[in-house]
Amino acid sequence: MNWSDRITLFDPLDAAALATLFVAWLAIGHLIENPPRSRPSVSSIMVYYRREWFRHFVERNPRVFDAQILGNLRQGTAFFASATMIAIGGGLALIGNTERLAGVATDLSLSRDPAIVLEIKLVVMIFFIANAFLKFVWAHRLFGYCSVVMSAVPNDVTDPAALPRSAKAAEINITAARSFNRAMRSVYFGLAAAAWLFGGSALLMGSIVTVIVLWRREFASSSRAALLETTDGYPAP
Repeated sequence: MNWSDRITLFDPLDAAALATLFVAWLAIGHLIENPPRSRPSVSSIMVYYRREWFRHFVERNPRVFDAQILGNLRQGTAFFASATMIAIGGGLALIGNTERLAGVATDLSLSRDPAIVLEIKLVVMIFFIANAFLKFVWAHRLFGYCSVVMSAVPNDVTDPAALPRSAKAAEINITAARSFNRAMRSVYFGLAAAAWLFGGSALLMGSIVTVIVLWRREFASSSRAALLETTDGYPAP
């Protein structure tokens, strides 16, 4: 069976749902990272607070608190990286046993698709999880770089190298957080891709629900409202 024959196994609804999945993934990511100035996202607000953290970090002595925060960030990133690695292994194991998976799906009346269709659906899901794994690993490494730069910040506030090095650590930390957030979005859309096993309509609904969840958390959550309070010096949008 060549690729043209495999494509005929999918109906137009599958193609539309798959296109919606990828467009939604790219679009919501761009909107979160490049929000309108009048309506910042939680991720963009946290950029301000991360820079504030490292501005005060220069004056804090001892710096045990900062080391603990960074350690927690690295620990959480490592946990998600390990989880996605396990998920990739499970997905690859399913691809190797699609005949059995097709039998289970038929028994549960979920789908009567041939094994090759289930394999393609699983590959899409694994794509998102693999993308998340790579970004989690990169975020973990960047948090490590950040810890090294933090260690190079002089304890003397009057040292001319203190503030520039602290600013460098802040930017590395922000980049690491951006990679972590991208990985989390890939996990969300990987879960949405799993809905394709139930059909094109389920994939379409899963993509829409995922976008709504991400939009609410970034633009309409109570945590965002708390972060936007200007009483602590945060600039009003």
